[in-house]
Amino acid sequence: MIGLFLGDTDFPKIILNTIKKKKIKYLIIDLSKSRKFKKDKNSYPVSIGQFGKIINILKEKKCKKVLFAGKVNKPKFSKLRLDLKGIYYIPRIIKASKLGDAAILKEIIKILAQNKIKTENSIKFNSELTFKKGNYSKIKPNNKDQFDIRKAIKTLNNLKQYDYSQGVVVRNKKVVSIEGKGGTKKLLEKSKSKKFRNHGVLVKFPKKKQDLRVDLPTIGLKTFKQSKTAGLKGIVVKGKQHVFLDKKKCITFANKNKMFITVK
Repeated sequence: MIGLFLGDTDFPKIILNTIKKKKIKYLIIDLSKSRKFKKDKNSYPVSIGQFGKIINILKEKKCKKVLFAGKVNKPKFSKLRLDLKGIYYIPRIIKASKLGDAAILKEIIKILAQNKIKTENSIKFNSELTFKKGNYSKIKPNNKDQFDIRKAIKTLNNLKQYDYSQGVVVRNKKVVSIEGKGGTKKLLEKSKSKKFRNHGVLVKFPKKKQDLRVDLPTIGLKTFKQSKTAGLKGIVVKGKQHVFLDKKKCITFANKNKMFITVK
């Protein structure tokens, strides 16, 4: 039995489909905004503040392992429904929230560990969603692109320890934009250029000291289309430390639009 803490985006659906195909017993702790898994008979819509309920569900079902997938937005703490354990643990969650969404997940993982519940890597059952190091498009980054890639990586490495940024855009040796709380979509919208087409790179790496079991940088066909609209030439991710959705479609799109896909 595996407990699935599922949030928003398409990633949780992919994991759930794999779990079902492999006939693995599961239960869902539905943390999505719209309760998107409510039709599943194994789903439990629970508030982050109901730790007593969450732990009771897991223990009742003899579930000693869990997995996190999808975006879990920072809750409005004043509106949370709290149970007794929630009241006990919520100060830790509020403190962690000041360091970003990923810090909230890390704190939840610690709380689960204290209750003898282990957290698995989010791609444990879906290793096909990652790439090893290499280039996966017909186009390869040239010397100018390589300079932009190095600058982008250096910029991410120099961010604060718990910064929420996973992405940066560099074009013609200049940092154009760094990912903010609006995510990759807003980052790419800010990076649009009328002057330059097919110039620059989006680099998406895990945050510093990020727990690689959860909240991995995610790339998909939408990201490529938005990057193309922004006038970028390529996308770079870190080997085995990302989630790559629609891999074949992304490669086809990159080749058609003379873009590169590089994994460091």
